[in-house]
Amino acid sequence: MKIILLHDVPKVGKKYEIKEVSPGFAENLLIPKGFSVPATPEAVKRLKERKKREEDEKAVREELLKNSLKSLDGGTIELKTRVSDKGHLFSSVHKEDIAKTLFEQKHLEIPAESIVLDRNIKEVGEHKITVRVGESQVSLTLKVTASR
Repeated sequence: MKIILLHDVPKVGKKYEIKEVSPGFAENLLIPKGFSVPATPEAVKRLKERKKREEDEKAVREELLKNSLKSLDGGTIELKTRVSDKGHLFSSVHKEDIAKTLFEQKHLEIPAESIVLDRNIKEVGEHKITVRVGESQVSLTLKVTASR
C-alpha cells in the first residue's frame, strides 16, 4: 500500500515521502495514529502544492534573515552571566543562549543551528562567533561579562 508520511517515522521514512508499506502496518498503525495518509492522486497533488509552498516560505524567511544579518556583521552583543572569582563561568554559554541574547538585544530571531561555535564558551572575555544562514555568513563579537 502506498502512503504519504506526515511525520518522520523511524525505519520507514521522512516527512512527505511516499512509501510502499504493508497494508496492515498502514491501516493498523500509521494511518490511525496520524503518521500517514493513503497516497491517492489527490493527496499526492496536495503534497506537491504543500512542499512548494513550504519551500517558498523557507526561501522568503531565509532572505529576510540574510538581510537582517548584514546589520550584525562586525557588531557586538553582550551576554551577562554568573562568574567565579577566577573568571570561569558557572555554566558554559551555548548556541541557544547566544540566539536568545541576539533576540533580546538585536530583535533578530536566529535559529541556534545557524550559530557556529567551535566549543561552548566557558570564560569571560570577547569571543568571535559566526552566524551562517544558507550561503552567507557574518561574524560578530560576543562579549561575555560578569554579573553578580
